[in-house]
Amino acid sequence: MQKLVGNNIRKLRKLHGLNLDLFAEKLALSPSNLSRIERGELNINVSLLQKIAEVLGTSVQVFFTNDIQSNSSIKSHKDFTQQFRESSRYINEFSGKTFVIGFSGEIIQDNQLYALVQDINLLQSLNIQVVLVHGIRPQIDFSLNNKSAEIMVNNIRVTTKDTMEKVIDINGRIKTKIESAFSSRALSNQSSNTESKVSSGNFLTARPLGVINGIDMQFTGQIRRVDTDSIINKLNNKEVVLISPLGYSPVGDIFNLSFEQVASHVATSIKADKLIYYINHNGIHNMKGLPISELTTIKVEKLIANIERKTSPGKAPYISYSDFNILKSSMYAIKHNVPKVHLINRHVNGSIIEELFTEKGSGTIFTDHPLEIIRQAENKDVKKIHQLISPLGNKGILIDRAEEIVERDIRHFYVIEHTHDLIGCAALYKYENSIEIACFAVNTDHQKKGYGDKLLRFCEKQCKQMYGDTIFVFTTQSEHWFIEKGFVLSDKNDMPNKRKEFYQPERNSKYFTKKL
Repeated sequence: MQKLVGNNIRKLRKLHGLNLDLFAEKLALSPSNLSRIERGELNINVSLLQKIAEVLGTSVQVFFTNDIQSNSSIKSHKDFTQQFRESSRYINEFSGKTFVIGFSGEIIQDNQLYALVQDINLLQSLNIQVVLVHGIRPQIDFSLNNKSAEIMVNNIRVTTKDTMEKVIDINGRIKTKIESAFSSRALSNQSSNTESKVSSGNFLTARPLGVINGIDMQFTGQIRRVDTDSIINKLNNKEVVLISPLGYSPVGDIFNLSFEQVASHVATSIKADKLIYYINHNGIHNMKGLPISELTTIKVEKLIANIERKTSPGKAPYISYSDFNILKSSMYAIKHNVPKVHLINRHVNGSIIEELFTEKGSGTIFTDHPLEIIRQAENKDVKKIHQLISPLGNKGILIDRAEEIVERDIRHFYVIEHTHDLIGCAALYKYENSIEIACFAVNTDHQKKGYGDKLLRFCEKQCKQMYGDTIFVFTTQSEHWFIEKGFVLSDKNDMPNKRKEFYQPERNSKYFTKKL
């Protein structure tokens, strides 16, 4: 097994075009140890295997397959036709919208810029307005190789006059590289036949950060104002707006800024529809190391508080300091009315396309309120509920109900919505101390994603509030699922007498009960 895992790691590394030294650097391993792992000569622990999976943009299970070249798990989970059908709703939804995309200097350092530019060009061809905010932190670190000359306060660099001269030079070179990438002829192979116009300028007015803990931060600054009108004018002119992490004061000083904060302030000022950050992992992980697909303001506040209380951002086990800063900047954007922030893996080629144009996504999405809600059904939901349950009624999985019946019983129904789409429903009918859960259905595209569990838990909570002591269901197809949720196969003769009046014996559905 050890040799199989090592061999599969090597195959995937080569499929991603990574040489041994570069891959080892991303994993913080020595090339010799990585080579021994790939040859099956060195044991590999679970945490390292998870890190390898993240860098390669795959799942841990892939490493244990016998034929990785043909295994479907390294490919998309759906064929092209289904993917395209799925993406069409997002293409229409995002047309004319404005996205701010922030990325660190590691994107340039690790030769990931060209793939990012390809994706940006594709977004623009779909009539999406794009503002890019880049970072230069690793390039500055490399330039300041004499660490004794570097002073950090709360992980913020003190930018001296000499350092600022280097920052200006580094920023100019990085900005030129990005602009050059957008001029590449290879982009003509994509849908747009013309080069993307890239525009930059002094969009940011800044002021000194001041004195922190008794230390003068000198030329490290903070944003004072964003030239919103100039940015919007360039976007309306079909240009990609490129913003560097430098700010200018009215008296002519230049200040070094955090790209994370620049991105969040720009997104807030221009009222962007989305703010997207490239980070080092497949989204944010909690304190236990588990990925978080969706975050709300309340959850982020708790996560930040836990990290700052139990450890420190520099020592938190499953989040880097830079990603922690991105998380806090995301919080600023959400609290200032940016609807959604997406945190995606910079190591996964095309992660922004997967995140934006598939239901599954590829990272963590951050909103002010939960993406899914469960609520009492309303009259406006009748048609959608009927469309959801009608195919199941035709197959005999549920009792066939006409739209008029759904409308009559609408006060009994509850629905679950995801991003404002009705994806599931259930109806509750009370018979003395027993309550039936009927019409339990989840849209096929959203099954096996936990929505059924959430809907059932909600129904059980509602049943308790209705003072029921037993819940029951009739099912022809889902008995195992209900057994897993604590239901027990019971005698139909024990069902409530009033329910017996319209029981349909020809369906031969099974009767399951559960004590609350």
